Amino acid sequence: MTLLIQIAQFVFIISVLVILHELGHFLPAKYFKTKVEKFYLFFDYKFSLFKKKIGDTEYGIGWIPFGGYVKIAGMIDESMDREQLKKPAQPWEFRSKPAWQRLIIMMGGVLVNFFLAWFIYSAMLLYYGDNYIDNSKLKNGVYVGEIGEKLGIKTGDKIISIDGKVVKVFDKVPISILLGDEMTVNRNGENITFPLKDEIKKLVLDLEGKNFIIPAFPPIIGDVVDGSPAQKATIQKGDEIIRINDKPTFSWSDLVKGIKESRKDTMRVLVNRKDKLINLNVFMSDSIMGVKGSEDLTKKYFKENFENHDKYSFVTSIPKGFEKTISSVTDQVRSFKLVFNKKTKGYTKVKGPIGIVTVMAPTWNWHFVWRFMAMFSVWLAFLNLLPIPALDGGHIVFLLYEMISGRAPSQKVMEYAQIAGFIIVMTLMFLVIGNDIYRAIFGA
Repeated sequence: MTLLIQIAQFVFIISVLVILHELGHFLPAKYFKTKVEKFYLFFDYKFSLFKKKIGDTEYGIGWIPFGGYVKIAGMIDESMDREQLKKPAQPWEFRSKPAWQRLIIMMGGVLVNFFLAWFIYSAMLLYYGDNYIDNSKLKNGVYVGEIGEKLGIKTGDKIISIDGKVVKVFDKVPISILLGDEMTVNRNGENITFPLKDEIKKLVLDLEGKNFIIPAFPPIIGDVVDGSPAQKATIQKGDEIIRINDKPTFSWSDLVKGIKESRKDTMRVLVNRKDKLINLNVFMSDSIMGVKGSEDLTKKYFKENFENHDKYSFVTSIPKGFEKTISSVTDQVRSFKLVFNKKTKGYTKVKGPIGIVTVMAPTWNWHFVWRFMAMFSVWLAFLNLLPIPALDGGHIVFLLYEMISGRAPSQKVMEYAQIAGFIIVMTLMFLVIGNDIYRAIFGA
C-alpha cells in the first residue's frame, strides 16, 4: 500500500508539471495562430491510452510515463516529420512565424515551471508559514556520527558559517556542507575553520545524507521503569539528562554509552527538570538504568527550543516565495559540482523515476507534495534550459542565433542537431533508469 501511495504522489506531481509545462508552449502558440497538432501527457509511441481530437489538436495520454509533448506544425522536433517540412511553409506553421514569436513559444514551458514554483512557495508560506530549526538556537551544537567526524566536525560544535556565509536554517546545513569548500565552527569557545574534503563527501552521499549531522540535544526521559535504578534515584518523565559522570550527553547514544561505562558503579547524573538543574546519583547493579525515550517529548523539545515559525501575509509571502525559488535554482545548479566531481562520484547517486518514487512520503502528504512539486518544477525549468537541441534550451539557442545573425540555421543542421540532442537525452535517460534498477536490485 505504501508503494502505491508513493507512486500515486509521483504520478500526480509529474502529471501536473508536464501538463502545465506543455501548456506554456501551447497557449502562446495558439495566441500567435500557430497550429498545434498534438497535446500529450506522457509519450504515445505506436499507441495511446486515450485520445480525442478537438479542433485542430489531438489531446491524449500516452503509455510511456516520461514527460509529455506538444507537436507544433512546421517545427523540427523529436517526431522528425520531414514530409511536412518538404512542403511550402504555411502561415499557420511554426517556421512561418517571426523569430521573436517562436522564441516566446519555446520559452513558455520554462517560464511556466519557474512561475509555478514561485506561486507554490508563496502559497505555502501564506497557508503554512515557515517552520524551520534555527541553527543559532542550537545551544548544544550538533551531533555527528563517524562520517561527520571524518569531515572534521565534532559533536558539540556550533556552526558559524560555511564558505563564509551564515546558514540560518538547519535543514540547509547538510546540502551547504556538501556544496561547500570550508566550514567554520565554534568548538569550546574557539572558532575553527577547516576544509570540507571531497573524498569524505562521497561517504556522505553513500549514506544519502542520512543523519550524518543532526542537532545535538540531551536525551529526554519518556518513561521510568518501576523499581529500576532510575526510579530509585528519583529520575522523572520529562527530565533532560545533561551530563553523566561529568561528561555531556548530546544524544541518546551518549546516555547508553555512559550507562555501559557505569556498570555496577554509582553513576553521577545531572538533569534539567523544568529549567532547574539537579544532581542525582544512580546506583547501577548492572547495565540497565530503566529509562525509555519518547518521540512526543522529543518533538515537543524541538518545537520549544529550536523551531521558528514565521508567518507571512499575502504581500510578504510573494518576495519570500521568490527568494525560495531562486535559492532552489541556485542549489540545484551548484549540485552539478557534486555530480561531475570524480572524487564525490555524485553521478552514481542521480535518481530517475524509480529512485524518485522511493523518496515520496509513505502516506499522502499535501505539504510534501506541494513542496516537492515546487522543487521539481524549478529543476525541470533548469534542465529544459540546457543548450541541448532536443530540449527547449537547444531551440532557444538556435533562435537567439537567428535573431542576432539575421539568418536561420539550415533545415539539415536543425535536423542533425535534433537527432544528436535526442540521442544525448535518451542515453542519459537510460543511464539514469539503469542506475535506478541497479540500486533497486543490489541496494548500492
